[in-house]
Amino acid sequence: MSQGTLFIVSAPSGAGKTSLVRELIEGLDGIQVSVSHTTRPMRPGEVDGVNYHFVDMATFEAMIEQGDFFEHARVFDNCYGTSRSAVETLLAAGQDVILEIDWQGARQVREQMPEAVSVFILPPSREELERRLSSRGTDDHQVVSARMREAVSEMSHYSEYDFLVINDDFTTALDELRALVVSQRLATPRLGQRHAPLLEALLSD
Repeated sequence: MSQGTLFIVSAPSGAGKTSLVRELIEGLDGIQVSVSHTTRPMRPGEVDGVNYHFVDMATFEAMIEQGDFFEHARVFDNCYGTSRSAVETLLAAGQDVILEIDWQGARQVREQMPEAVSVFILPPSREELERRLSSRGTDDHQVVSARMREAVSEMSHYSEYDFLVINDDFTTALDELRALVVSQRLATPRLGQRHAPLLEALLSD
């Protein structure tokens, strides 16, 4: 069985990453999002093991000590991490895996798995990004301004990624993201491994 591909997908808040990834995995077989571990409390409607693996701080710190995470970060008072064993098990089974992480997490993962394919999703303009952040209607101007500053900081790392997708038109962006996944499945090392008997038969005397 051929090894799956690890995809890193990053974007500033408001670029549409979550919606694009959700549509991608719903319309394409053999790919799924890695479920992260977190110490934050479970919110209404969330399911342990589906939205996140919810653990306490002692468990999370023990996992760090044991080297269980590909990457981990502290966001305000909560910790988030990507399980190394869970990802490696899925990849070994031939599943493609998506990590939805920021640029710092992406750096940590690439250091350990340089063959991972990284994609950065951008908004079509700063004005459109601010409109999307403001359209939620629940945040005041100061909060939106702070999120814009965070978004600009995140976007400044776009050049560290293998591919860029600009989410101007959702359908077009989704098609481009899907094409990236399919192209990796057609790469010679992966397809050659999957179809080794066929290739051997074609080239035999």
